[in-house]
Amino acid sequence: MKLVGVLGGMGPEATVLLMQKVIALRVGGGDGDHIPLLVHQNPQVPSRIAALIEGTGESPAPVLAEMARALEAGGAKALAMPCNTAHAYGDAVQSAVAVPFFDMIALSTAALAAKGRRIGMLASPAVHRARVFDAAFAKAGLAMVLPEDEAPVLDLIRAVKAGRTGRAEGAALAGLAEGLVAQGADHIAIACTELSLLTPHLPEGLQWTDTLDCLAAAIVRFSLTGDLPAASD
Repeated sequence: MKLVGVLGGMGPEATVLLMQKVIALRVGGGDGDHIPLLVHQNPQVPSRIAALIEGTGESPAPVLAEMARALEAGGAKALAMPCNTAHAYGDAVQSAVAVPFFDMIALSTAALAAKGRRIGMLASPAVHRARVFDAAFAKAGLAMVLPEDEAPVLDLIRAVKAGRTGRAEGAALAGLAEGLVAQGADHIAIACTELSLLTPHLPEGLQWTDTLDCLAAAIVRFSLTGDLPAASD
């Protein structure tokens, strides 16, 4: 199996959730049947929200590039980053190393294109500010449906980062998703890995895709076969 490096810490629990999802995809064997991961859990990456929304913070790009180089030096044969917003700096990550970097945005867009046309986006406002998904969606012919007010989404993300992932936060996510359906979305994208922690609270019958699941599947596929997903070429 090939070792995959993970640029983590954005946030820490989301990184652990990715690891859990990778483990769950290999349930049924022994220790040796699981995917080897080299995780750089770095919660000190400069705030993406401060840099992209508030315009007051330093760019995360240099720190992310250094993390990528460290993972490559540690033997990683490919890199993954479980943070949608940080993919605004994906070019800086890929240009820092010779190994492939899984593009979670492209992977997720490919999955979404098979499930709907009007995609309700539950993501950090920074994702939209930086137009992280725009080019991929345009190429796939997808329309983006955004909450009429993104402030509650950002408040919910901050609540999760503060460790609040209970019933109230789950109900808030469900309400936001149902609001997007009411606005005409035919499928929901969970496009913030903090919100991925709340998906067990989503109502039955709601059609949704978690970008973190797309990334986990790509990690497993590459480690087992060495093949890069087409969306990451």
